[in-house]
Amino acid sequence: MTFGARLAAAMDEHGPLCVGIDPHESLLADWGLPDDASGLRSFAQIVMEAVGGRVAAVKPQAAFFERHGSAGVAVLEEVVAAGRETGTLVIVDAKRGDIGSTMGAYADAFLRDGSPLAGDALTVSPYLGFGSLDPAVDLALSSGRGLFVLCLTSNKEGHEVQHARTADGASVASLMASRAAALNAGSDPMGSIGLVVGATVGDAAERTGTDLTAVNGPLLAPGVGAQGAGAAELTAVFGAARRQVLASSSRGVLRAGPDVASLRTAALEASSEAAAALR
Repeated sequence: MTFGARLAAAMDEHGPLCVGIDPHESLLADWGLPDDASGLRSFAQIVMEAVGGRVAAVKPQAAFFERHGSAGVAVLEEVVAAGRETGTLVIVDAKRGDIGSTMGAYADAFLRDGSPLAGDALTVSPYLGFGSLDPAVDLALSSGRGLFVLCLTSNKEGHEVQHARTADGASVASLMASRAAALNAGSDPMGSIGLVVGATVGDAAERTGTDLTAVNGPLLAPGVGAQGAGAAELTAVFGAARRQVLASSSRGVLRAGPDVASLRTAALEASSEAAAALR
């Protein structure tokens, strides 16, 4: 099955929620864990025990693993393996973006069969030009994996690039969305090239002329829960594209830890709330 088909099935079975695995230094401290590779491993194991096999996807943020060097990257590999063992889709949030052979090497690391870092999908940045992602697109589609391409992000600086207009008057964000749509054309139930669209961007899609319903791929929506986005915000941002949305919650779920049962309850509640808002 393609990534788009597997994700659609997981969202139908478990609800449209992705749990972010973001082991901030402060969160490790809140959980009584040391800010080192051993604390990172305990954190990741607790999260996967709580949500593995119970939510549609998890999204480890690579930077919080990489900051611990090779030992931290080894823990990221363990998260990818735990996802496979529990039947939970893993979106590696690494936001890679480069050109030529360098982009090819990133693709090889995160999308190649047999790579210990290869989850089910990878977040990527298209702002060296969408075509710079071709090595990742080709390998993702040939290996049954997916991509989530940054499109409309919630950081305050994002509009400087994403809302800018090209020579023909189209916004950069709308161009990114149209390129993803072309790659997903004809896919059923949806394609494997998704977009990242912040759940707190308000009417940015409308203002930039970005047609999210035409993408025919998954829409990863960070910012649900602790960052302020709920049912009203999701409706305002995504409108008729709501069924394509995979809501992502990190702090909203993780603050319930380190107790496994409490984490599991928080994740299941967040999943139910996302389903009510989006389904």
